[in-house]
Amino acid sequence: MIVIGGGLAGLAAGAALAESGWRVRLFEQRPFLGGRATSYVLPDGEHVDNCQHVTLGCCTNLTDFYQRVGSADKIKFFDRLFFLDPQGRRGEMQAGILPAPFHMTGSFAKFAPLTLRDKLSIARAMLDILRAKGKPRDLDAPSGISMLEWLSRRGQTQGAIDRFWRAVLVSALDEELDRTDARFGVDVFWKAFLSNRAGYRMGVPAVPLANLYDGCKFEIEKRGGEVTLRAPVRGLKIENGEIAGVRFDDAKEETADAYIFAVPHTALAELLPESVKQSDPYLSNLDKINVSPITGVHLWFDRHVMKEPFVTLLDTTTQWIFNKSALYADSNAAGKTAAGEQYLQLVISASYDLLQKSRQEIIDLCLQEVRHALPAAREAQLLKATVIKEAAATFSPEPGVDRFRPKQESSVRKLFLAGDWTATGWPATMEGAVRSGYLAAEAVLRVHGTPKKFLQPDLAPDGFVAIWLGQRKDAVADR
Repeated sequence: MIVIGGGLAGLAAGAALAESGWRVRLFEQRPFLGGRATSYVLPDGEHVDNCQHVTLGCCTNLTDFYQRVGSADKIKFFDRLFFLDPQGRRGEMQAGILPAPFHMTGSFAKFAPLTLRDKLSIARAMLDILRAKGKPRDLDAPSGISMLEWLSRRGQTQGAIDRFWRAVLVSALDEELDRTDARFGVDVFWKAFLSNRAGYRMGVPAVPLANLYDGCKFEIEKRGGEVTLRAPVRGLKIENGEIAGVRFDDAKEETADAYIFAVPHTALAELLPESVKQSDPYLSNLDKINVSPITGVHLWFDRHVMKEPFVTLLDTTTQWIFNKSALYADSNAAGKTAAGEQYLQLVISASYDLLQKSRQEIIDLCLQEVRHALPAAREAQLLKATVIKEAAATFSPEPGVDRFRPKQESSVRKLFLAGDWTATGWPATMEGAVRSGYLAAEAVLRVHGTPKKFLQPDLAPDGFVAIWLGQRKDAVADR
């Protein structure tokens, strides 16, 4: 078995197949594993994530993956989410004593950045989601309409859209509401905030991202496999509708019984011969899957300016501030930040407006917003800063994009696909990437006559939601 690509999708597929007895040879073109969810070291020894990645309680497959490769203890989970608007009003989201779907009622009622009118409109939309999820089929978000249109049809106030729906969804889906398929937006709130009390809990790596993947390499190699870095694929050999080999530098060619390509869809489109793309409706439409950017801004201050582990900013370009010094506090791989100093990472998803700005312009803009939000930062000295732009960080979850997403088993024999852009039912998240890797591994085993399941079920509804859904299913069965 050959796996091309050492991002989360390729690592998930490789680890699952290695565990199933396959000899896995994984090739990654970069000098490190993790793909877009990794980190690297600056010349001064500081560890920097290319972007802050998080998980949620509803991400069951990502949780399984971390457990599978021995990284579960490197994730810190938090039960409280903090929000801050430019007027200094704070809001929190935290589960209270009530069962789902009412577990957030207490903190939501006291959420200062929203008006009563905002909250009432949000509550009506949440009720619509609950009603739709109780139907025999999901009729909550007709395919092809945007999340903004879905919200507009439900009379959402501008404050609710800007300070609630957008604050959550742009970060979760890396796209603006008018460019996001409503199905994805609705699913985020169903899975993370309504169906289960633990779905919203946020897990943040307590180590640099690259440190999460040591166990993947170990799992593959201890079972006789290989992980080769700095090994870009230069071409495919396809004969009689079947992949017969992959070419690397120096005319080196490798062959296997099966191949999983866990690379960006743009990279796959460049590798595939035109004849193959023209013969497959999915592979011929890869160019119709657009991409969306994320920008990360890293700031080091000469003193502590923030106490919370993270905070969401409202009505600003900066969307999240992560207190990396606090998150890395128990890590021996935290880098070179000196005692008394503080390292913050800022995240801006769907950062189209920043792509043409210089790094200094971005730093100046974000520093101004940080100093406005965090009073202690106003007197602090900025020691250094860096910006990381990921112009093609994720695929864009545009309305109707699912019709272009291929399944993991391709029309080319022995060729399987993995990546969050494949048909997973999820948008471009780490959970989606792992799901794709597990589905690709399942497809390989199914084709070879040894079927096995790796995909984990969604977090089960609990509380009143579980009771209500059970009653609705019984009512449907009695008809």
